[in-house]
Amino acid sequence: MKDQVVVALASFGMSGKVFHGPLLKVNKNFTVKLVLERSKRLSKELFPDATIVNTYDAILADNEVELVVVNTPDEFHYTMVKQALEAGKHVVVEKPATLRSAELKELIELARSKNLVFTVFQNRRWDGDFRTVQKVVEEARFGRLVEFESHYDRYRTEITPDTWKEEGDEYCGVLYNLGSHMVDQAYVLFGRPLAVTTHLKTVREGGKVADYYDIRLDYTGFSALLKCSYLVMDPGPRYMINGEYGTFKKWGIDGQEELLKAGNLPEGEDWGKEESDDWGTLVYTENDDHVEELVETIPGDYRIFYNNLYQVIRNGKELLVNPEEALEVLQILEACLLSNKERRTISI
Repeated sequence: MKDQVVVALASFGMSGKVFHGPLLKVNKNFTVKLVLERSKRLSKELFPDATIVNTYDAILADNEVELVVVNTPDEFHYTMVKQALEAGKHVVVEKPATLRSAELKELIELARSKNLVFTVFQNRRWDGDFRTVQKVVEEARFGRLVEFESHYDRYRTEITPDTWKEEGDEYCGVLYNLGSHMVDQAYVLFGRPLAVTTHLKTVREGGKVADYYDIRLDYTGFSALLKCSYLVMDPGPRYMINGEYGTFKKWGIDGQEELLKAGNLPEGEDWGKEESDDWGTLVYTENDDHVEELVETIPGDYRIFYNNLYQVIRNGKELLVNPEEALEVLQILEACLLSNKERRTISI
């Protein structure tokens, strides 16, 4: 295609194989030219015509590459994004964009000074369950919002050895991993909170990093509770929203990731659709009547991210995930760390 955006993937681990690779594969507006793989050749299955390189410098030096996807371990994000921007490349970076908000602020200013597109892969904005929650909150048939609760629970007793997500300092573990998604979702729904209270723990035997968090975000008139644990065998609702006149509950989690892990490409009109058995329930009162109804899940669609990015790069459209939002989310995560460390509520 004449006007394709030429892409390089900075790694081909889990996120490259499961998320960025398949999404770029089905999007005809992008062509993957280079993939950084130092020892394996896994990317050849998706991109047989791409060139495998074993240094990041080879990506930076290629004048045809317009967009670099930085999907490496979190500790390398700042340096690699900075190098790509300095080389004149647009950048997509995995969440969290950087480990520290001061670093992200610097990268935002650098991208702006060079008139380059810089965005963060907050794909769970396009989970079907979250898209449905957005609609339910906007319609507010439950009345005045009292409490929002979101869970991302797993049952994973084993400790995977020699992985960067299971070892390291306070920036490793679930807060900056899954918490980056959940705080971002709360931010999209409600904006910047007034205060943050957070408890972090290690609940698995032999664990070295936090695998549990309990985050309370306080807003005017209501709170958002975000919880994650790796030792939940029988999880409750993924989302529960309590209002003055009703409650919304949604079990289960968006199925796109599991489909992608199984090797399915994100294609077709039925992609991201959920069976009616998994739809949420809304119970509320209206004109003194008790109403119970199923709420059809809006299909999840991670493809929207790269569809938007192409329009931004080629046609100057507005980013759906702008880095200033990612900066606010990172500042909230930093407040979570401080709250846990000092065992107090942090005003923002």
